[in-house]
Amino acid sequence: MAEQEPTPEQLAAIAAANEESDSAINYKPPAQKSLQEIQELDKDDESLRKYKEALLGGAAAAAAAVDPKLPNVQVTKMVLVCDTAPHPLVLDLQGDLETFKKNPMTMKEAAEYKVKICFKVNHEIVSGLKYIQQSFRKGVRVDKTEYMVGSYGPRPNEEYEFLTTMEEAPKGMLVRGTYNVKSKFTDDDKHDHLSWEWSLTIKKDWKD
Repeated sequence: MAEQEPTPEQLAAIAAANEESDSAINYKPPAQKSLQEIQELDKDDESLRKYKEALLGGAAAAAAAVDPKLPNVQVTKMVLVCDTAPHPLVLDLQGDLETFKKNPMTMKEAAEYKVKICFKVNHEIVSGLKYIQQSFRKGVRVDKTEYMVGSYGPRPNEEYEFLTTMEEAPKGMLVRGTYNVKSKFTDDDKHDHLSWEWSLTIKKDWKD
């Protein structure tokens, strides 16, 4: 039996059920400071100096050795971590980003998964990193999720990994189909470190 396509009204109902209220957050990010400025602060305080050395480690030396032409934040990979998937669900974000929209990843309905973002910080401390994801079906936004990733110091020789909380793929005949997903990695200063679009097809089973 052919699966029934959802009507615009049904899509709107799905979107309303998944929509999260955009509550106002009275938060003002601190002023950005370079590694050198941080190291100069209270340099006469011996205990504070040792604390900062322990906190930053060899960050300053490592950052100084990195090609200055590289961006401060490099997003390298996105993975849908799903124990029941028959094969890895990986997007290499250092390649051609346009291919992701044309080649959807498959997810079984009701499957549990987490989103893992791998990234590097090359030069300076970055504050308030965020991962924002919006899902669309037939041009209608049906879901928006924002994850606070946190603040990170430079570690150009080793990737950081951020893992979201457990998610569950939607279930039911009306939600099966292909979704266009818009992802963005940004921060408190609204720097767009990387934006990419990809497609995800929800099926009754992995091999349908």
